[in-house]
Formats: sequence, structure tokens, C-alpha cells
Amino acid sequence: MNTTPRPAGTGDPAMGRELVDQLDWHWQQQLRPRLEGLSNDEYFWEPVANCWSIRRRDGRTDPQLHGSDDWATEYTFDEYEQEPFTTIAWRLGHVIVDVFLIRVGRHFGGSVLDDETFAYAGSAGEALGQLDEAYAAWVAGVLSLDGEDLRRPCGSREPHRPEASMAELVLHINREAIHHGAEIALLRDLYAHGLR
Repeated sequence: MNTTPRPAGTGDPAMGRELVDQLDWHWQQQLRPRLEGLSNDEYFWEPVANCWSIRRRDGRTDPQLHGSDDWATEYTFDEYEQEPFTTIAWRLGHVIVDVFLIRVGRHFGGSVLDDETFAYAGSAGEALGQLDEAYAAWVAGVLSLDGEDLRRPCGSREPHRPEASMAELVLHINREAIHHGAEIALLRDLYAHGLR
């Protein structure tokens, strides 16, 4: 993956460092340590029926499966009364691709990836390696930004909110990583306490 950051502007770099520090403290002190020792059984554990997960394709062309390799993530754009429950595998894949890597590709010169072009992990260890790489690429990108860069609107690179500043996007990504990390930690707690 190309993680070369784009050239930074000429303003104050401290603002990018402060935004990274907000997420990095949580990452280093809470989230990443909580993921150590994640087993494949936990990774694929389905606490309720009909979970979305990362699944082996086994030759299936199911339109609900998305990914570029033998393993694919499940989702559909259908309307639900209640969103399907998701496994740790699905949540990690979502953080890796939808939270970090899509934005690295859009804003920092990384490979342009999405749910169709990403090779999802078929094991917990592989997923954690992908997560670490995606996180490092995101942090390096944010650290390349200065105050001027962070005040600039995202424009067409963020089609759902083109008027949002890059600082707003970074704060949004921080919230996404923290809240999905908390969901994963809770699933690990439930698994560890025998609710399986």
C-alpha cells in the first residue's frame, strides 16, 4: 500500500498532532491492547442468528458478498427494520476499509480501495495486521496536515459532506474508530464470559 502523504501546506502542524493525539491515546492505551490474543473463534463468533460477517466465498456470487479475494464482507443496501448484528470480523473489516483505508486513498495518496477491491482477512491475525497498517497510514496522513490543510473543505473527495473541513473529517474518523473499537471490546467481553 502506498502511504506517501501528499505535500503539507505552510501553516501550523500542531493542530494535526492534537487531532492524532486524541485517537492515538485511546488506540495505544485501550483499543489495541484489548485486541491482543484475538482468536479465530472470537473473530468469527456469531452471538445471534443471521449475523453479517466475513465469509469464505467458496465460489458463491451472492450480491451480498463484497471483496476481491476468497473472503468477503456481507452487506446489502436493503432497508431493514433493524440493522443486522455483526461479528468482530465484520466490524474489524469495516474499520480497516470504510473508516481508514478509503480515506487514506482519497486524501493521502494511498491505494484507492473500497468494499469491492479490498482482500478481507480470513483470520484474526491477518485482520489485526491489516488494522495496524491501515491505522498507521491514517495517522501518517493526518500528521502530514497543517492548520491550513485542516481548515480546507474536503470537496469532492467526501461526496456526502463536501463542505466539511478536513478537521471535521478527522474528528469523525476518530469517533468512528473509538465507537467501533468499543463494540469489538464488548463482544470480546461477552465471548470471554461464556455468552456463546
